[in-house]
Amino acid sequence: MPFLIAAVVLVGLLCVLDLILSLGVVKRLREHTEMLNNLNGRASIGAGEEVGTFTAVTVDGLPVSRDLLTDETLVGFFSPGCPACKEQLPKFVEFARSMPGGRDRVLAAVVGDVRRTTDMVAMLNPVAHVVAEPAQGGAVGGAFQVAAFPSVLKVAANDSGRPVVTAARVDLDRRPSPAV
Repeated sequence: MPFLIAAVVLVGLLCVLDLILSLGVVKRLREHTEMLNNLNGRASIGAGEEVGTFTAVTVDGLPVSRDLLTDETLVGFFSPGCPACKEQLPKFVEFARSMPGGRDRVLAAVVGDVRRTTDMVAMLNPVAHVVAEPAQGGAVGGAFQVAAFPSVLKVAANDSGRPVVTAARVDLDRRPSPAV
């Protein structure tokens, strides 16, 4: 009988320990869910916010800067390590192909090791001015405060002539409306 009592007490203590650990895991998961929701809710600067200053050079050797974003411009950020980027990239290319103003109104930044980004750059280069950035938070990514990939926005100059985000999330399944 004493062995049975000891076994029941031991099982009871193990259950209490398991319950404490499970509550700790649930609390931690809630914290992580909140952090992910904050990140997902804000992949980059929001609509109406001004684009930060930046200067960069495209893979073709052309200078780009915030000052060139005067007309409506499609801007996309992609990374080779991102499964969603690989899924969205063909849609972005098709969307960019039908943008009023063509390639001059599309800017794309590919973020990552140059050896891993060559395929993305090759797909984007015919339809966009492409900037290759070695790490997140580069000149263009920093100006748009990109926190997640892919990020696709539209930018246009406000009344003061400064570029602001007009659409923080672009539906790539809908074609852009033609310029009037």
